[in-house]
Amino acid sequence: MRYSGRVTALLPMALRLIMVKEDGSVMVHADTGGYKPQNWMTPPAVIEEIGSPPTQIVVRKRAGATEDRLDIEVDAVLSDVVHDMGEAAALEKDGVERDLQEALAAAPEHCGDGFRLVRREWPTDIGPVDLMCRDGEDEYVAVEIKRIGTIDAVEQLTRYLERLRVDPAFASCRGVLAAQSVKPQARVLAEARGIDWVEIDLAVLRGEREPALVLFP
Repeated sequence: MRYSGRVTALLPMALRLIMVKEDGSVMVHADTGGYKPQNWMTPPAVIEEIGSPPTQIVVRKRAGATEDRLDIEVDAVLSDVVHDMGEAAALEKDGVERDLQEALAAAPEHCGDGFRLVRREWPTDIGPVDLMCRDGEDEYVAVEIKRIGTIDAVEQLTRYLERLRVDPAFASCRGVLAAQSVKPQARVLAEARGIDWVEIDLAVLRGEREPALVLFP
C-alpha cells in the first residue's frame, strides 16, 4: 500500500480491514493501533477498483494544486460485505452541547461577570461562534461551548478569534471556552492563548440542583 501526496508513506502487505463509506471516505485498519486507521482518505474522493475481483484499489483526491493518492494492492479478499446504514445512522450532535448553548444564551452571565448576549451562532467565514456576548466594559466576547473542553476546542476558538479580529470593530474581541469539563491540557493552552475558560454544571444552570458550596479561607 502506498500513499502519495504531501508526503509518501508505505505499508507492507498484511491482513487489513478496508472500509469504504457512502460519503467517499476510505479507511485502512489493522488489528493494532486501536481505533485509528493506519491510512485514510477523507471525502470527496474518487475510488477506482481495478480487476474483477479487484487486484488494486486506487483512491484519489484533489488537495489544492496537488493530488493525494492511495494505491492499495489486493492479494486476496477474505470477506466482502455491504451494509446499508440508513438515514437513522447519521450522528446527531450531543444534546448536552445544544442544551448548554440554549441555557447559556438565556443566562450568559454564567460565562463571565456582566456578560449579555448579542447573538447566538454569530457567523464567521470559517463557521459560527456559539455565542457572541458583550462584557461589563461593552467589549465583544466570543464564547465557544463544548460538552468537554479539549485542546481542539481551544484551537477552534483561536481560529474564530483570528477571523473576527480582522474586522477593526472586533480587534479587542476575547474568547471564553465554556464546557461541563475542561481538560487540564486545554486549560494550559487556553491560558497561553489569552482565552478564559469556565466549567458549567447544566443541572445548576437549569435550577435542578443547588450549586456546591465553596469554602474560602
